Amino acid sequence: MKKQFTHIDASGNPKMVDVSEKQVTKRVARAQAVVILGKEILARIKNDELITQKGPVFQTAIIAGVMAAKKTHELIPFCHPLALEDCQVHIEARKDRLIITTEVRITAKTGVEMEALTAASVAALTVYDMCKALSHDIVIEAVKLLEKRGGKKKFIRKN
Repeated sequence: MKKQFTHIDASGNPKMVDVSEKQVTKRVARAQAVVILGKEILARIKNDELITQKGPVFQTAIIAGVMAAKKTHELIPFCHPLALEDCQVHIEARKDRLIITTEVRITAKTGVEMEALTAASVAALTVYDMCKALSHDIVIEAVKLLEKRGGKKKFIRKN
């Protein structure tokens, strides 16, 4: 039996998935990225903020994450353009790492998992960019979907 891919038509050409028949529901996705920082950078975090020559790192990363979520459809082939209703990016310093958590909400026919993941990824990349003059001892890891609600399937990461 030949497998039918959702984004490939019968002729083998790429296609966008038709969501016109899907139900409009409230949808929420949460994602996370972890940024491990070297000692040089960690020493500069004061009062839950990090400021480099480029400016306030956490605030800039939050703005970048929200902007990225809004532009996900421009970056990922076949993502539907969505009018997001809410996008939150939170950054928490824990020991030698930053935990970036995003939450995206919409009432629509398709989910916002990619928007939440994109927001977390770009926020993490922004931290890297703003801190690389201090040290390249930065690792971005564990970009993952934490939760997805709405639509046909619910997902909650156990670990």
